[in-house]
Amino acid sequence: MRNNRTHLLIVTVLVVVTSVIVYFVLDAIYQLPPAASDEAGPIDQLFDAHFIMIAFLFSLIMVFMIYSGFVFRRRPGDDTDGEHYHGNTALEIGWTIIPLLAVLGFGFWGAVVLQDVTEVRDNEMVVNVTGQQWAWSFFYPDYEEVGQSPELVLPVNRTVRLRMTATDVIHSFWVPEFRVKQDLVPGMETTLRVTPTEIGEYRLRCAEICGQGHAGMIALVRVVSEAEFEEWVSGLSEALADLSQEERGGKWAVDFGCVSCHSADGSGNLPGPTWAGLFGREETLADGSTVTVDEAYLHESIVNPNSQIVADFAPNVMPSNFEEQFMTAEDGFAANEDLEVDIVEDLIAYIITLSAVETEE
Repeated sequence: MRNNRTHLLIVTVLVVVTSVIVYFVLDAIYQLPPAASDEAGPIDQLFDAHFIMIAFLFSLIMVFMIYSGFVFRRRPGDDTDGEHYHGNTALEIGWTIIPLLAVLGFGFWGAVVLQDVTEVRDNEMVVNVTGQQWAWSFFYPDYEEVGQSPELVLPVNRTVRLRMTATDVIHSFWVPEFRVKQDLVPGMETTLRVTPTEIGEYRLRCAEICGQGHAGMIALVRVVSEAEFEEWVSGLSEALADLSQEERGGKWAVDFGCVSCHSADGSGNLPGPTWAGLFGREETLADGSTVTVDEAYLHESIVNPNSQIVADFAPNVMPSNFEEQFMTAEDGFAANEDLEVDIVEDLIAYIITLSAVETEE
């Protein structure tokens, strides 16, 4: 009996020591980026609890297995049969009930955390997020003078409700420092709440493989002070009024994600034709016919992108609802800033300025 207690004590100590070592190894290998939101706290606690459980279960199995293999191994010259054990009912019940309770406990804990990070908060700011192959765009209903923005700017310590949808395939909103993540699904609106707590710049990534340009579907996220946020809002509307039509077109190309599929410098390997040297060029279409790129062709290609597909490029890549997006943005500028713009015409004017840019062969 004394030997059994000694073995049990040694194994217990080894399990505790090994669990601590394995936990710190896991924590070092799977380091999380610095937390930058209120929602990150309870999620990080769940991560830590899982690391502790993994370390303990690994140690429990490995220590018993290695200790038994070393201490109770058959000695040279020992040909006797080992003692026969039919079973241990209490042990079998224990290793069934305890893991079950652990799983139920983690499930309940996870449900509580989910409820906590998704609950409605006071003074929420709404941002509409649109994902498309392969760009992000953001619209602020409470600040329509911002228009369509290619970057997500958020005031610190204020809860933001992200209303999200996709125009083509499933995308996934993921800022690692915020910890929370949510899919964007075509034809429906999903919601994500986040309360940024650290001023700084972060990267929004798509966490759902969404096609050829998936790896480049990244947007800048800036968390700023409340005063800097208000300054950003007012500065955008003032700057837009001072831009020429061509300059506005260059801005729309970024804001609406055109640059994710069309280059302005002639570089290739993108889903759409380059805009460099495009205007005035004769293009061969997928049906074998040819067309000269003029204002009418560019207008039709923007509002009805599948009508004339350039040879060697795939259809159904460019979203077909750009005209609707543009009209919504134009109405916002007219209502809030008394600024009349035609986004399609601005884009065409910008593309024309690139007609002298040489394309890469």
